[in-house]
Amino acid sequence: MNAHLPQPGLQIQSALATQPQMAFGIQSIDRQTLKNNVVGLAKAAKIFNIPTTISTVESESFSGYTFPELLDVFPNAKTLERSSMNSWDDQKVRDALKAAGRKKIVAAGLWTEVCITTFALCAMQDAGYEFYVVADACGGNTREAHDYAMQRMIQAGVVPVTWQQVLLEWQRDWAHHDTYDAVMQLVKEHSGAYGMGVDYAYTMVHKAAQRTATPHESLAPVPAR
Repeated sequence: MNAHLPQPGLQIQSALATQPQMAFGIQSIDRQTLKNNVVGLAKAAKIFNIPTTISTVESESFSGYTFPELLDVFPNAKTLERSSMNSWDDQKVRDALKAAGRKKIVAAGLWTEVCITTFALCAMQDAGYEFYVVADACGGNTREAHDYAMQRMIQAGVVPVTWQQVLLEWQRDWAHHDTYDAVMQLVKEHSGAYGMGVDYAYTMVHKAAQRTATPHESLAPVPAR
C-alpha cells in the first residue's frame, strides 16, 4: 500500500464532531449525514482495532454531550473534556495520542475551520504527526468555511480523505476474512446506496435471508378485475 495512505495502525482522533450545540451551526454538510459518517468512521476504527480518542469541549456548560451513537461504539471509553477549542492544547489529549505510539492521526470533528484546523496544524508542527482529515466527517459553519479550512490544511501538509475511503483502505483485500463480515455489516448500515446494493446482491443473487430482526410474511398479489 502507498505509504501516503492510511493503513491499519493509525490513530483516529474524534474531536468535537459529536456535540449537538456545535452541530447546530453546521451548514457545509447535512447534519444527519455528518452523524452517519462520524459513527461509521468510529465503527471502522473499532473493527480494525485503531486506538481512538474522543475529545469534548464545554460539555455541561455549552456544547452538550457527545452523540450517544458514538459513545455506544466505545462503551468503556472515557471522553477527554477540555476548555480549549484546540484539542492539542490539552495535555490529556497529547498524552493519549503519544501513548498509542503511532505517528499518524486520522481526525474528524467540528468545526473544520476552528477545532480541526488548529489541532492539525499544531500536531504536525509540534510533534511531527502525519495528519489525515476525514472531510465528510467534519463540518463548517458555512460551505466556504469548510472548503477554505481544508485548502489551508492541505497546503500545510494534511492529507484529505473520506470515511468510506478510510474503511476500505483498512480492509484493502476482501480475502481478509477476519474483518470481512464486520465491514459488510457496517457498509449495510452506513454506506447508503452502496449498502443497499450489498443487501440486494446478498438476497437476490446469493439468496441470503433478508437482513431483518424478525421474519416478515409477504402476501401474494391479487390480480385486478
